Amino acid sequence: MGLRKRLDRIRCAAASLAVAWPLVAGLGVAGAAAQGTVRKTFDDWQLRCETPAGAKAEQCALVQYLAAEDRPNLSLVVIVLKTADNRGYLLRVVAPLGILLPSGLGLKIDQTDIGRAGFVRCLTTGCVAEVVMDDNLIRQFKAGSQATFIVFQTPEEGVGIPLSMKGFGGGFDNLK
Repeated sequence: MGLRKRLDRIRCAAASLAVAWPLVAGLGVAGAAAQGTVRKTFDDWQLRCETPAGAKAEQCALVQYLAAEDRPNLSLVVIVLKTADNRGYLLRVVAPLGILLPSGLGLKIDQTDIGRAGFVRCLTTGCVAEVVMDDNLIRQFKAGSQATFIVFQTPEEGVGIPLSMKGFGGGFDNLK
């Protein structure tokens, strides 16, 4: 399934995101602590959990903080979590303010171009791109050694920010 179709599916899942949103709302993109408690570390990924206000159950997410090697002010927070209805998974990326939104967020896993996702909203902490993860994307994340997220500061200038996949499989299997 293409990235565009995944984006269409996100509209259907929007109602289930209300419970999952607190895991991002308090994130500062430039290294501030995420909400929730670190339950376990899986190499380069953290499993963070919290019970959002009004929720009956705890929500957990895999989280990794990234920074461009040559631009320390350009950082991302990558979050993988179950939807509130427990029927699927979301890949949510928080990028800093000031990036070019129409170009979206690009993703490569190893040398495979996965596509681009659009930004769905901006907060004071950054702009958020979300994709419903299908089985194929989950397999690619588990099998990959490195992903690269690409953000654009101008239409011609894409900046690649590497994401380590080390520990993703174990962390994903512990996501509840």
